[in-house]
Amino acid sequence: MSYEVLKSLHIIFVISWFAGLFYLPRLLVYHVESQDKPELERNILSTQFEKMAKLLFNAIMVPAMVLTWITGLSLIYTVYWEAFASLTWLHLKLGFVICITIYHFYCRYVIQQFRAKNFIHSGSFLRLFNEIATILLVAVVFLVVGKNTIDWVYGLVGFILFAVVIMVAVKAVKRKEVRGKR
Repeated sequence: MSYEVLKSLHIIFVISWFAGLFYLPRLLVYHVESQDKPELERNILSTQFEKMAKLLFNAIMVPAMVLTWITGLSLIYTVYWEAFASLTWLHLKLGFVICITIYHFYCRYVIQQFRAKNFIHSGSFLRLFNEIATILLVAVVFLVVGKNTIDWVYGLVGFILFAVVIMVAVKAVKRKEVRGKR
């Protein structure tokens, strides 16, 4: 398989995986917030959210994650293997991808808890949790595009500031929603 085809497949699988990583936490927000509804409505919504989360996770996210890892490791082996030890950007990228994978499996844990009617997180927490995927995606994209051209001190400071801005924005939106309900 040519480098271009392998890289294209990798990008497609990453996009598919992140579509799920962005949408699933929103479903979890809606699911936990549906617990405040009257019993009949709550039961109907819970059943629907559980079905949607299960299908999204098992039919889209898991295959996309596996194929992302397979194509990514294939790219490392075919393109970067000889220089792997000296590619700091690639080591950092792999570290972030491991964090994304942990995030993925934590989403699975939350789905299982919700299915058992154990709502371990609030809607506010899940809104913040939803932004973790965005922050990790930004980190990976800047690492891959910038590779060795990024000054890591400024890059790290910028990454931390970006994460803080995202989290503050989520909190501000939540406060505005609460004020709007009064």
